[in-house]
Amino acid sequence: MIDALAQLPSPCYLLEEVRLKQNLELIDLVAKESGCRFILALKGFAMWSAFPVVRGYLDGCSASSLNEARLARTRFGGHLHVYAPAYTEEEFADLLAISDRISFNSLSQWSRFGERTLAANVSAGLRVNPLVNEVETDLYNPCGAQSRLGIPAEELDEALPEGVEGLHVHALCECGADSTERLIEAVEARFGHLLGSLRWLNLGGGHLLTRKGYDVPRLIRVLNEFGQRHPGLELVLEPGAAIAWDTGVLVSRVLDLIERGGIRIAILDISATAHMPDVLEMPYRPDVRGAGMPGEKAHSYRLGGLSCLAGDVIGDYSFDRPLVVGGQVIFEDMMHYTMVKTTLFNGVSHPAIAIRLQDGRVEVVRRFDYRDYEGRLS
Repeated sequence: MIDALAQLPSPCYLLEEVRLKQNLELIDLVAKESGCRFILALKGFAMWSAFPVVRGYLDGCSASSLNEARLARTRFGGHLHVYAPAYTEEEFADLLAISDRISFNSLSQWSRFGERTLAANVSAGLRVNPLVNEVETDLYNPCGAQSRLGIPAEELDEALPEGVEGLHVHALCECGADSTERLIEAVEARFGHLLGSLRWLNLGGGHLLTRKGYDVPRLIRVLNEFGQRHPGLELVLEPGAAIAWDTGVLVSRVLDLIERGGIRIAILDISATAHMPDVLEMPYRPDVRGAGMPGEKAHSYRLGGLSCLAGDVIGDYSFDRPLVVGGQVIFEDMMHYTMVKTTLFNGVSHPAIAIRLQDGRVEVVRRFDYRDYEGRLS
């Protein structure tokens, strides 16, 4: 393990194919036991070099933009469900040409694009807001009363607009099966009178069923009970983080060691703001291999990023041995909501992308250089 990591370029995202398959096999089990359709939410994980593995278990993808939709169609295949807060005239025809289902965020968007959607034989849905608050962090909670995402129940009549075949809800973020159960209860309470007229219901993402301790039997039971209450209604889940949860790392190295105000600081060749933005946005403290809380082990350090942003700090950690310039620092669980959100801020080098295959071989599938930085600008 350590020898293989030592041969990687630094910095580098490394996906473990064995772990990815373990997650997918669990999701496949839930799909078979519940009759629910699972698709990949590209907003959370879009590493297309891994799609040959993923497509063996999932039915397709959900996309939130034309770019994501094109990636799904060209690199993944299968079923494609598109949702965005709004669509543009310039892109909508291209979306229609490659989508199987399109959900609209408002009745005004439906009025504008619905007729064309039906004429293209694309199944149409509406995103609704069930007003169930299962997410504590406001940045990631789509179901507040003033949320721009989804139509509240009071805006809908007793019947859906003619031609609408589905409803789309998204209310969860890294939640358990109990949250999924409460979400279903809220959907039935607010929109239950509409479910009998639908072909499909998309319960969105945020179902973190691959996290250790998740109550998988409860999820299967909840999905089956819903199916029994609403026979003939296709149920769709679109996890993103759950696909890639704990399937890989971000490998970095120490560039410098300094001390400021009594704090020892290690400057790494990565950036929190550019390479793991959720660390600052959530915020949260990522796990580091072999490290503990400050003071827990003999040698404590603050891990800092390479950009000039003053707050580009990952967190405080302690280690059994002193860090050294050139030594590796390995961040756990760095496959979801990382590569899809990275930037080239400050021109800081983007991590390479690699896969450890099931047979143990490591392949570097992407390297980044100056041309990637220059190509984003003009």
